[in-house]
Amino acid sequence: MSGLSERSQGLKYRPDIDGLRAVAVLSVIAFHLGAGHLPGGFVGVDVFFVISGYLISAIVFSEIAASRFSVAAFYERRIRRIFPALFGMLLLFSAAASFYLLPTEFVGYSKSLLAATTSSSNFYFWKHSGYFDSPTSNPLLHTWSLAVEEQFYILFPIFLVIVRRFFPQRLKLAVVMLFLGSLAASAVLVHYDATTAFYMPYTRAWELLLGTIVSLKLFPRLHSTVMRNIATVCGMGLILYSVLSFTKWTPFPGFAALAPCVGSALIIGAGEYGPSLVGRLLSWRPVVFIGLISYSLYLWHWPVIILHSMGLSFNVQDVLPHRYAVLFPWVRLDFLTELLASFVLAILSWRFIERPFRSRPLRISRRPLFALSAATIVLLISLSAMVIFSDGFPGRFSSHSVRVASYLGNQGERALGPTGGCFHTDTNNSSVSESDPCLRPVEGKRNYLLIGDSLAGALWSGLSSSLPGDHVLMASMSNCKPFAHPAGSPNCRRETSYIFQTYLLKHRVDELLLEARWKPQDMSELTETIRWAQQHQIPVTVFGPVAEYDAPLPRLLAYSIAWNKPDLPSRHRVASRAPMDAEMQSLASTTWHVPYISLYQAICDKGNCVEYADAAHEVPIMNDEDHLNEFGSALVVRRLIDQGELR
Repeated sequence: MSGLSERSQGLKYRPDIDGLRAVAVLSVIAFHLGAGHLPGGFVGVDVFFVISGYLISAIVFSEIAASRFSVAAFYERRIRRIFPALFGMLLLFSAAASFYLLPTEFVGYSKSLLAATTSSSNFYFWKHSGYFDSPTSNPLLHTWSLAVEEQFYILFPIFLVIVRRFFPQRLKLAVVMLFLGSLAASAVLVHYDATTAFYMPYTRAWELLLGTIVSLKLFPRLHSTVMRNIATVCGMGLILYSVLSFTKWTPFPGFAALAPCVGSALIIGAGEYGPSLVGRLLSWRPVVFIGLISYSLYLWHWPVIILHSMGLSFNVQDVLPHRYAVLFPWVRLDFLTELLASFVLAILSWRFIERPFRSRPLRISRRPLFALSAATIVLLISLSAMVIFSDGFPGRFSSHSVRVASYLGNQGERALGPTGGCFHTDTNNSSVSESDPCLRPVEGKRNYLLIGDSLAGALWSGLSSSLPGDHVLMASMSNCKPFAHPAGSPNCRRETSYIFQTYLLKHRVDELLLEARWKPQDMSELTETIRWAQQHQIPVTVFGPVAEYDAPLPRLLAYSIAWNKPDLPSRHRVASRAPMDAEMQSLASTTWHVPYISLYQAICDKGNCVEYADAAHEVPIMNDEDHLNEFGSALVVRRLIDQGELR
């Protein structure tokens, strides 16, 4: 994403590499826009890493061969390539953030701004990214990859100088050994701590070093056109396979990242020896142009998506007459708006920021460039510190808005309220067992077992506090549906298999309670699960979906107060939840023949939904988009008891 231009460094220009950049950046954008058919679009970052490693290494090794390599000149090129467009984006987005971000979010943003400015974003998000985090809480999340690159390139020239000084005949061997060590670390760590493996430079370095290996001419020499075509077709096939088939469950990076990285290396390496069919397609001028602006496009697309999600997104059905809107039910006009805005900003950034700093006659000499960069860094650090120490300048919003918005600070697992330690995330290795206190029945009480994903975890506090004569056991895990034939992550499959294949067969529970973020495609598996329970004489109750929003509810409520738009939260309610509730209610009475409890109807009536658990004290029922907090869970359960749904 930030590799230097070959043309600007005197290397033979490779338009196919710019085309490969286009493939990478479009994959990432499609993934971030939520294109369900490109679940592995995140591998575009790995393609960028290989390209960057190849181009920068080719330049460095050519200078070493000509005895004119300079560490100072190397860092100067990195500053020219990275800092101007990055700082431009950071300054402009920070100005917008000062208007839109609520105090708690503004503080979080400023901490990430500090990390982005100091090229340590990967470490910051390693510590602060999680399953429950709203995207708007991480507007600079995409800068983690820039930080990984910069950390690599801070150490890379030092490594080269040391090898050149003490082991001048072992440079290629040293690079290969470093590559293998980093790959091994990535492959091992991804199975123990996937988050660390994702963000750490030592588990990503091998991807850049793969580009270095290609630049060192260690790639097979493909002088045959047929062999080049085979190599590049295989390379593009590996990238497309990754984009289309990888999911959030894929252990990544590790060995899985070899597919997009080796695919990129095949295309780059084959292109060194002549043209190919894939190379010609990648060299098509419109594709090349996207590659030329790819760095600025990468920088701007995520902030644009974030800004547009702050209460500003809308569906095509909102602006088109119904007879036309129904023809394109899959189109979201906000996606098109975000894409267009990203391209416009990227072109402006490329034309008026990137190019002037990298080419004459506007090219700034080294000393003023370093001074300007240092001054900008000091400015951004100072702005970050001011926001952090002022608690996000709460005076920008009314005290009423700030009180409601304060619940945004209670996200993460705290959004669920108390869970008794019985909720697990699917990324850790926690699991239930025979001795788990969360599964220990209490004699003399009715014992309910609540199983499901994080929505089940959110419901538990209300059930356990409002049913004092009963005991509610729980086994819940994020992203883990309560199916007798489990799917999902390995941890989910292990935990759910234990519940159905061991625990329920050995321990009698009075009732099995099922709750999850239900989708239409879940109904067949849910039907099979209910049949399994009925075959084992286990009573079952199914809880339906809750009302859901496309942005955190406290944010929407705070904006509705600040902007005097009382209907703002209802406009951002996810429309699919009501039909899902109706479908499940019908299945419960006609197919499953089990009790069904509609959480949606407990909250919503005739299009109006309860948004506050305690309106007098301005306590929202959720701290995020769809998880009932402690107060919301208690409110919903009390309503169900009053309605006779729960006894």
